[in-house]
Amino acid sequence: MPGPPPGSQHTDPRGAIAHAVAALDELDTLPTAEHVERFETVHTALSVALSSIDKV
Repeated sequence: MPGPPPGSQHTDPRGAIAHAVAALDELDTLPTAEHVERFETVHTALSVALSSIDKV
């Protein structure tokens, strides 16, 4: 499981979670072919935030 990106040790993961979820807000405006890439990006961001949740 990848850890947080370098330099993000002091970043509150809640902001990253909100940003990742917000990326899904405009999903209905994207072509269906782009949905998988968007979901993968959000999944990665949420995984990184989850791996650093002990710091919250």
